[in-house]
Amino acid sequence: MFEQTFKNIDDILYKDSGADSELDYIGQTSWILFLRYLDELEKDKADEAELEGETYHYILAPEYRWQTWAMPKKPKDGSLSGVEVDYHIAMTGNDLVEFVDSKLFPYLAKFKQTADNAQTIEYKIGEIFSELKNKIQSGYNLREILDYADELPFRSSKDKHELSHLYESKIKNMGNAGRNGGQYYTPRPLIRAMIAVTDPQIGETVYDGAAGSCGFLCESYDYMLTRMKAESNETTSNIKTLQQNTFYGKEKKNLAYVIGIMNMILHGIEAPNIIHTNTLGEDIRNIQEKNRYNVILANPPFGGKERKEVQQNFDIKTGETAFLFMQHFIKSLKTGGRAAIVIKNTVLSNTDNASVALRRLILEGSNLHTILDMPSGTFLGAGVKTVVLFFQKGEPTKSIWYYQLDPGRNMGKTNPLNDKDMAEFIKLQKTKPETEKSWNFKVTEIEEGTMDLSVKNPNLPEEAPLRSPEAILAEMVVLDGETAELLESVKGLL
Repeated sequence: MFEQTFKNIDDILYKDSGADSELDYIGQTSWILFLRYLDELEKDKADEAELEGETYHYILAPEYRWQTWAMPKKPKDGSLSGVEVDYHIAMTGNDLVEFVDSKLFPYLAKFKQTADNAQTIEYKIGEIFSELKNKIQSGYNLREILDYADELPFRSSKDKHELSHLYESKIKNMGNAGRNGGQYYTPRPLIRAMIAVTDPQIGETVYDGAAGSCGFLCESYDYMLTRMKAESNETTSNIKTLQQNTFYGKEKKNLAYVIGIMNMILHGIEAPNIIHTNTLGEDIRNIQEKNRYNVILANPPFGGKERKEVQQNFDIKTGETAFLFMQHFIKSLKTGGRAAIVIKNTVLSNTDNASVALRRLILEGSNLHTILDMPSGTFLGAGVKTVVLFFQKGEPTKSIWYYQLDPGRNMGKTNPLNDKDMAEFIKLQKTKPETEKSWNFKVTEIEEGTMDLSVKNPNLPEEAPLRSPEAILAEMVVLDGETAELLESVKGLL
């Protein structure tokens, strides 16, 4: 049901002249899903308040609630309990689009100014509807989409889990659709491996300063919640801590911010601690202990360039966004905190001043204990090879364990990374052994001038030596002779 509903919505958006791409599809689906979710959330809270003999104060005024403007209902003909959409009241056509554009969106956007603080669902409502616009131009198409969205159940945890899974699939498809979409998607098997190694615990804070679709934070939430249940530690206090005081993120792009918020909501976090801002606009010298985190997981954008005034916020001046993010992450990590960061592999070997200085900063201030070398094709359309740096802030690096991931096939859209590919890395990382795919490197052996970390695998099995040209020519002569004899035999038979 869920999957077919999403497909039906996409088919309608494809026909509408206002939605042009996968990016538009997920943006438009997101604001509609959000209001549908909000309606169910308010119903749940109203029911809880009634059970406790209290009055629930709705966030939205009656005119702007889902059941008023989107889905007014009436008793179903011939039914004692069922209801159906009252199409005599429900808006459609131009009236519906005009209401959404001129009344609904402006009303919801105002919550950004009236909310008590940024970490409330009211503020998130205001931000989402300040950043997005309704692009659905046909009111008849919008009416169909609203009808489909109304069929989606949000109330049970099973329903939310399935919806979150489908939403993740839409984000993945958006990433496959083009370069811009790909900025928001990191393969989930890689994310889960990074989380397994950093192992965030209840009571610790988890941060992603380049949050995108919030894949790292959503997967961390699932990881910590699963562990909590397995350990029978699912107390009210721990749930509240996980919901409100564990996951933090920042995102610059409008659409990515909205997608990330929606993704976290569908995973079960009601008011995500995601800030809509340019992370690199913050001077790292002003980051204080209260702004630091226990665990940082991220895949910052690389290849981009930042302006000179932004570079002034950092000790190592460079236009490369990934290098600036790395400085931000190191500064934002608590002493003893753990990080896993995806970055292009040239960070290990580039000889420019910024690259050398960055490697020195990492090695001298943190224990860079593991480098995971990812194969080409891990990130669709990225065109670069990447590594994952695992480090713990505080003690300098003495030894690095390298692991070269080899899935045994060419990676791509039809052969994406999977959890089985990552299983050996996760297992071996605990003991860091020497294998054909992994090796240890003592930092005392590093070349001081370049701080080059692009260390070749010394454990690859030796290939059979190539034969000399003379030997190859001699074999060719023998084979030619044998061929000539066979031809003579055939001629004799004729």
